[in-house]
Amino acid sequence: MRHFRYQTKLSLSLYLLLLVSFLLTQTIASQIIAAHPDPRQEFLARLSAAAIERTHHTVRYDPGYVGIAYPNGDVPADSGVCSDEVIRSYRALGIDLQPLVHEDMKKNLSAYPKGSRTLDRNIDHRRVPNLMAFFSRQGEKLPITKRAADYSPGDLVTWDLDPKRGIPHIGIVVDQKSPQSGRYMIVHNIGDGPQMEDVLFDWKITGHYRYYGPEKIEPGKIESLNH
Repeated sequence: MRHFRYQTKLSLSLYLLLLVSFLLTQTIASQIIAAHPDPRQEFLARLSAAAIERTHHTVRYDPGYVGIAYPNGDVPADSGVCSDEVIRSYRALGIDLQPLVHEDMKKNLSAYPKGSRTLDRNIDHRRVPNLMAFFSRQGEKLPITKRAADYSPGDLVTWDLDPKRGIPHIGIVVDQKSPQSGRYMIVHNIGDGPQMEDVLFDWKITGHYRYYGPEKIEPGKIESLNH
């Protein structure tokens, strides 16, 4: 009996030792992760914040063609369309989609939709179908689902506002949730300037992407494109 009790105490002590060791390992791992966060997740958080900041700007919806500088060109700050909010959000992080899209189109024109193959550096990057092709090629093309949990802050979503006429639209998922639905909201410009709204499933989703910047381009090339 004493031997049995001794063995039981020994087993319990060993179990407690293993449990404490496991908990310490988990704590250390958590501290390491906290000290070295995923740079991609950090980037997406910054993109979300940049998109939310855009909602403090007054912008009239103006789809007109405008000649702009190259690179770092932009239409007047008080005007623009849905794509301009994406462009401006990325530009706030030092990423200029204007030359990135235009140069990719020049090299891979057949990968872009026929209706927007203009090779016009004033507007190539402002066309939603071109952005869809670019993000598919240079970023991550993610599944289109009807589960809100599949869409995270920093994701890019495109829609068809009117399937009969084909009206493309684009917005950025941000880290603010709707009190009503619990879904992450979208920053977009559909006519009233940049707004943050719970509209993820309001229209037919045509694309779901993540883009972290020109990682596939040599550092020297990035510098020349963004400056």
